[in-house]
Amino acid sequence: MTDALGNLLRFTLIPGQHYDTVGVAPRLQPTDFRRLPADRALDVHWIVYAIRAQGACVVIPQRSNRLDRRPFVGALFKACHLIENFFCRRKALKRIAMRSDRADRSFAAMNHLAAAIINSR
Repeated sequence: MTDALGNLLRFTLIPGQHYDTVGVAPRLQPTDFRRLPADRALDVHWIVYAIRAQGACVVIPQRSNRLDRRPFVGALFKACHLIENFFCRRKALKRIAMRSDRADRSFAAMNHLAAAIINSR
């Protein structure tokens, strides 16, 4: 999760064999945000309802097979490039891109260190 400027706010590592939606529910609860831009993988009913229950705007493009269409503002979704840019800059560091850390804890620590380096530039 990043802020409006693309700086890392929260990083959570979830197992790679799970769906993208597995780690979302605990992350939505204690957060204060006005809108949540995300990709199509998070276009699930319970995620959309959880975001709306907090009074936030849903900025998730809809999957092509969604039956109940909701209004979507594409101009708000353009802010997602900040998040993508952060991950692109983070992967420029070889140790993170190659996932050379064995333990999840040390990999998460390296991600936080990389975020600090990126933010200091």
